[in-house]
Amino acid sequence: MDLLRFITCGSVDDGKSTLIGRLLYDSDSVSLDVLATLEKRQTSTGNVDLALLTDGLKAEREQGITIDVAHKYFTTPRRKFIITDAPGHVQYTRNMVTGASNADLAIVLVDARQGVVEQTRRHTLVAALLGIRHFVLAVNKMDLVGHDEAVFQQIVADYAAIADHLKLPHIVAIPVSALHGDNIVKRSRKLSWYKGPSLLEHLESVPSTADANPHEPRFQVQYVIRPQTEELHDYRGYAGRIQSGTYRKGDRVKILPSGLESVIEALEVSQQEVEAAVAPQAVVIRLRDDVDVSRGDSIVVADHAPTTTRNLEATLCWMDERPLQPGRKLLVQHHSAVVKASVSAILSKTNIQTYAHSAAESAQLNDIVRVQIKTAVPIVADSYHNNRTAGAFILVDELTGDTLAAGLIESS
Repeated sequence: MDLLRFITCGSVDDGKSTLIGRLLYDSDSVSLDVLATLEKRQTSTGNVDLALLTDGLKAEREQGITIDVAHKYFTTPRRKFIITDAPGHVQYTRNMVTGASNADLAIVLVDARQGVVEQTRRHTLVAALLGIRHFVLAVNKMDLVGHDEAVFQQIVADYAAIADHLKLPHIVAIPVSALHGDNIVKRSRKLSWYKGPSLLEHLESVPSTADANPHEPRFQVQYVIRPQTEELHDYRGYAGRIQSGTYRKGDRVKILPSGLESVIEALEVSQQEVEAAVAPQAVVIRLRDDVDVSRGDSIVVADHAPTTTRNLEATLCWMDERPLQPGRKLLVQHHSAVVKASVSAILSKTNIQTYAHSAAESAQLNDIVRVQIKTAVPIVADSYHNNRTAGAFILVDELTGDTLAAGLIESS
């Protein structure tokens, strides 16, 4: 059984948490003790409050909104799923960025009464920037518009304009009522004019893009293992997780950014030697030669080496209350590698309403901007659109350690 990671996003009160709860509830993925608790806490209409399955924070339960990113896991006979419930308020866009970074598919919820709104556009843009290519437009609360097909078709047409602008390749539109379970797990007779799959049927059939193995081999050292024992005094291993691709014993590799070369003498997984290891396995790599390798260095197959550079062009989602100004000094954290850097220029800012790019002198909280970054030492740079894992980074305040922005490498 393969794995599909998906995120639910959209504006506040569109019903994201209820939709996830309905998926879990109707697919029999709720444990008996949790089920008993839910059935004791019904809403004023007599329905089970399904949002309680995902809204775990006390503040979320009290306000009836999602603040933090929630992850839920469930399995059907056909597939395993990891669900990310992203908050809808604009001030929590940074949480949505975190949740979408590992997703293969995005469910964009739209309230049938409200239609496409600013957060619909914002979350679709963020999901597209983060490399998600499969989208479900879930038009929710169809029961509140009398299950009217014309309402659904108008929202589909409005969203198609967004999809065309962002060049989204795979979109399926489904009318649903998360509260009553219409078209969530099973197709509903109340929406008999709709001839497509239910939401779960589509999720079970959509191709998964989670496989990291087709990409070029990438591995970054997290820890250098040098046991201080007499019997292992010659042992030197480099531990980390394979970010993408496949590594094999005997591969000729290059250490970056130094450029030194060696050969993989041994690969260890769970303290056992193996002939090959694939992403996302955690491994220890041992090299034939005694070369200088430190935490944050990359070990790549020599014939597939990426660029090393001190100049990056990147897209940022700015996450700090304080605005970003050109020239600001900060840290680029690229997985295990942490280097000093500065934002040398803000090239453009994206208008959420029109998706147009305009000049900008600064970036405010939740702005999406394109920037130039100069690093103090070279870093390994893969384009995010070629390799989602290796092409992502964060910006960190060097004094406080606060995360300032999520970044996607566009070019170097």
